[in-house]
Parts: sequence; structure tokens; C-alpha cells
Amino acid sequence: MFMLLEVSTRTQHVPLQRATNVSHWAVVSAVSFLSGVSAMTGWCQETVSPRTASELFAVPPIQSTWNDLTDGVETPEAWAAHKAILKQRFLDLLRDDHKPDRPPLDLTVHEEVVVDDVYRRQLVSYSVEEGERAHAYLGIPLDCPPQAPAIVALHGTYAEGAKRAAGLVDNPDKAYLDHLCRRGYIVIAPEHFVSGHRTPPEGPYETGRFYEKHPEWTAVGKFTYEHSIAIDVLETLPEVDRENIGALGHSLGGHGTIFLAAYDERIAAAACNCGASFFRHNPHFADWSRDRWYIYFKPLREGFLRNELPPIDFHEIIALIAPRPFLDLSGLNDGVPGTQRQRVLMLTEVMRPYELEGAPENFGFYVHGRGHSVAHESRELMYGWMDTHLKPPAATQTHLVGDRAAESP
Repeated sequence: MFMLLEVSTRTQHVPLQRATNVSHWAVVSAVSFLSGVSAMTGWCQETVSPRTASELFAVPPIQSTWNDLTDGVETPEAWAAHKAILKQRFLDLLRDDHKPDRPPLDLTVHEEVVVDDVYRRQLVSYSVEEGERAHAYLGIPLDCPPQAPAIVALHGTYAEGAKRAAGLVDNPDKAYLDHLCRRGYIVIAPEHFVSGHRTPPEGPYETGRFYEKHPEWTAVGKFTYEHSIAIDVLETLPEVDRENIGALGHSLGGHGTIFLAAYDERIAAAACNCGASFFRHNPHFADWSRDRWYIYFKPLREGFLRNELPPIDFHEIIALIAPRPFLDLSGLNDGVPGTQRQRVLMLTEVMRPYELEGAPENFGFYVHGRGHSVAHESRELMYGWMDTHLKPPAATQTHLVGDRAAESP
């Protein structure tokens, strides 16, 4: 399950690495850079010959520890074969083979209210395993067309669960259900399994009881499985266009979005805002399997304590989403600065699988300096991403002034 790591001296932010392809793992080629500086000095002193110009302006390849994503993969066919291997590694990471059988939904509506004559909001519950029900807020626009796009909106680490995503408490920047219903989407905001209505007696986000019940499963596998069931709920609604279901979220909901989109191909477009960092280039990597409170991957703890990382990292998990649209938004000053700067290098490598699958336009990322936030521009980017990829082209089409004048009565 794990691959032993080696200490690296190539960058101060890489305390550990997987042993595979170490020779390819340098952040930037210093030799190429210094050669370019030398050539630039000569360029100022003499006329540049065609040969010298070619050497001067040649772009050296960017090499980083993320290049292993497509090492030796040059064709779409080779990528498809490698992707299948990565998918199995991802399922192994989740311990997906330890999930319970999926029960009948038994969808129940507990509350219903009409908000501003714009949309109907329901508090619903449904079965996720024997003797256990999940809760979620469900929003349906009143003027909903026969086949409307839908979104799974995932909240962050918040004690009251989906109430914030529904716009009922706390920070309205994170009221995704309200915002998106007003834009014409059907939205389900599921509650994380250790928050809100299912808060354990020990407190919000305590996973001890979960691991007593499922010692070989993982909390990440659990919430990913439950979020997949939230898609089942959406598919029961006749108004939902099953071909256009998206997912988005912030923080815990951000990387929850990555896991869900990689896990369930019914997600047609995804956007992650300030999702957690990865395994490599992360001095706090062992927190993914800490010994207290919220434990993401408890069965993997022994490997982490031996300075071993799983044989898959976040760039490979994100690549499983390709060619479906994926947008990543992150703050360089969110968490460990060096780790977040590595995220930029990681994301440039994710473009390669999208190119191999013929869909480079379906991948994007936005990096800012607003820390761990869902600022106005971040929300607009996420919502615009969904509009572009889930709504008909006419919804985002631009017009010349004359065209609009011609349309007027």
C-alpha cells in the first residue's frame, strides 16, 4: 500500500519523497536557467546568429516532483492504461472495498419553506447504511425548467453542518445552496457524517465511533461514499438533468469535491476552493492520519509513522477527473506557504492528462493571496465554471450591441 520515501536536498520544502523516479524530481533545472543568463549577457554584446537565437530562446522543460504523473506516458492509449491503475490505487486509499452495501434511499422530507418566492428549500434525510440516515438541504428553483442542472454543494469543517451552505447561519459567503438556486440550479447540500444532525456525543468531527464500527474503512471513504449517495437523491428528482450534475465546496468540502469527482463519474463538472494540501511537500503529512479528533485515514497510520506515503497523491487523484471539467482555487498564504506554492507546480502537471484526453479547455486553476476564504471573485469563478460546463451554451454566450438591439421588441 505504501512506498518508502527518501530524504531530498533539492528543495527545503520536500522533507520526504517516494522512491520512484527520484532522478526526475527537481523543481527547476538550475543548469538551464544559468545557461540562459549567460546567453543573455552575450546577446547584449553581439549580433545574434540564428543558431544562437534558437538556443537563447529555447524554453527548458519544467521539471518537478509532480512530473511522475505522466512519466513514460506519451499517448492517449498509454494514459488510459495508467489511469486505470491510478483509479485502483485511489480506491485502495479510500479502502472502498470495506464500504457497506448501498441501501434503498427511503427519502424523507422533514421541513419545507419557500425562500423569497425564488426557490423551495427542504430538509431531507435518506439511508446511507443500515441503521444510519444522512441529512441534507435540498433547493429547487420555483421556475425550474423540465431538465435543470444540479450541484452537490459540500460544506467545510463546521459544527452545524449544511446549515451554513444553506445560508441559515454564520458566513453568507459560503451559502452555496442559496446562491446557486438563485442562478437556476437544483442544489443538494449534504451534511458531513460527524456534524449537524449526526454530531457524535464526543463532539463535532470526532471519528472514534465511526472507526469502532468500521475499523478497516476510512473517514474519507465514508464521506465520499455518502456524497455519491447524494447524487442518487438528485437523480430521483424528475427536474434534474442527469447529464449535468456538478460538485463544489470549500476547505473540507473542497477536497471532498476532488474525491467525489474522482470517485463518481456522474459528476460532470467540479470546483475545489481551498482544499487541503497533499501528501508530499507537506511537513504535516502525518496529520492525514493523526491519532485524535478527525482522522482521515486511520488504517494508514502505521505507514505514515514509518515515513511512508501512499502510492498515489493529489495530482494523480485530480487527474482521474479528466476529461471532465475541474477548477482549483487556492491561496498561496493558506497554510504552509511552501506547500501551497508547490500546488502551482502540481496543477501545471495536471494539464498534461487533460491534453492527452483532448480536453485542455476543461482544466483551470486560480491562485490568490486571500488566505482560506471564499471571496467574491472566487465564488464568481466557481459559479461561472458551473454555468459554462453545466448550462446550455446560450447561457454564457456574449452578444454585440447590435445583436441585442435586434432582439428587442
